[in-house]
Amino acid sequence: MKTGERRVLLGRIVGVHGVRGEVKIESYTEPRLAIFDYSPWLVETAPNEIEKIGDVQGRVQGKGVVASLGFGDRDAAAKLIGARIFVSRSALPELQNEFYQEDLAGLEVVNLAGVSLGKVSHLFDTGANLVLVAKGGSEREHLIPYVPDVYVKAVDLDAGRITVDWEEDF
Repeated sequence: MKTGERRVLLGRIVGVHGVRGEVKIESYTEPRLAIFDYSPWLVETAPNEIEKIGDVQGRVQGKGVVASLGFGDRDAAAKLIGARIFVSRSALPELQNEFYQEDLAGLEVVNLAGVSLGKVSHLFDTGANLVLVAKGGSEREHLIPYVPDVYVKAVDLDAGRITVDWEEDF
């Protein structure tokens, strides 16, 4: 992975399965088995430590997902509990008229009056819709429902800007 290349979070390791070194995975992809469509995995074994793991095999096991990462025993796999699973942004297919959440991070958010509301810190899911979190210089946060054509009027990745129908003091 190139220095500074963006990574996209796909899931995390939440436990071990059996005695052969398999791990239980919480997948953030939809459908959840799509996590195995991306390779290599970049597993964050410690802060600022990434282990590249290719040829990951997995399956549904009961209500969860189990993966074989090539570890020979349960103890070696147990050291990865809590590790986050990423892939390089370049490993994801390009989208037409859609955006990965990772692509929106850092973009400037401007309302229809041209007032900057800050930059996108992150998005989170409420169940009903995504919410875009814009943080301004004053550390004020604007929580804006990510609803295209209603609140989110335009996303321009090239210009690094998202235009929203949102009041500055809301």
